[in-house]
Amino acid sequence: MQITLNGEKRTFDSPLTVRALLDDLGLGGKPVVVEQNQAALLPRELDTASVSEGDVIEVVQITAGG
Repeated sequence: MQITLNGEKRTFDSPLTVRALLDDLGLGGKPVVVEQNQAALLPRELDTASVSEGDVIEVVQITAGG
């Protein structure tokens, strides 16, 4: 399955949830904001939201700074 992840075409095995995608990217358990096809996902939706062929996913990791 091919998706666009943070502006780059990427290929992943399917089926895949957003949570599994984050785990695959090494971001599992880290504070992130995820947008799927221009809609922000709530943290509780990450386990059930399915990634489909052609999806556009944006992932932003939240970091503290000052």
